[in-house]
Amino acid sequence: MTGTMAGRAGRATYRHGDLRHALLAAGIEMARTGGPEAVVLREATRRAGVAPNAAYRHFRDRAALLGAVSDAALGALAAAIEAEQAALPASGDPAAAARARFRAVGTGYVRFARAEPGLFRTAFSIPDNLDGDDAAARAGPGGRTPFGLLTDALDGLVGAGLLPPGRRSGAEYLAWSAVHGLATLLIDGPLRAVDDETAEQIGHSLVEMVDHGL
Repeated sequence: MTGTMAGRAGRATYRHGDLRHALLAAGIEMARTGGPEAVVLREATRRAGVAPNAAYRHFRDRAALLGAVSDAALGALAAAIEAEQAALPASGDPAAAARARFRAVGTGYVRFARAEPGLFRTAFSIPDNLDGDDAAARAGPGGRTPFGLLTDALDGLVGAGLLPPGRRSGAEYLAWSAVHGLATLLIDGPLRAVDDETAEQIGHSLVEMVDHGL
């Protein structure tokens, strides 16, 4: 009787609008430990403690849940980049500050990939979820997605006179490709066995190379 009452109480809470959050939280945890392949709608309902049919009011199928989890993973990546930028020391030199903010995007990106490989893989498991940089679900606390933070940092380099305006077009794709490639090598490729210190050194060197190469 007690178990039945508790179950009814829990489901009453979900009927007030919390079920979507519970399913999404379950999906995020599955992605964190197993990547995008681990995100399964039926398992999410089991973890949330509801019947499978209840999930369809919020997510029509697994793809819909995976899309929401991918958005949340991008938001977590954006938050990590923002935290990296927020930790930068204050600088009275606008050019130095702009360069540091740009490099922090790459450093935060790689560090997040190594700290949260499951979420990192899931963030980029949906082919079209980078459109709409103002999408709240994909943004960090500052309201910008990872791609938006990169474009902002590049615009900052132009504003500080460090990147010629004629070379600004498409620069985000060059920088992103290089840093994403390293992140992938570190978590899924032949560099995955390197120690933390070596990974940090490689990351800093790559970001410096990208900065000077733009």
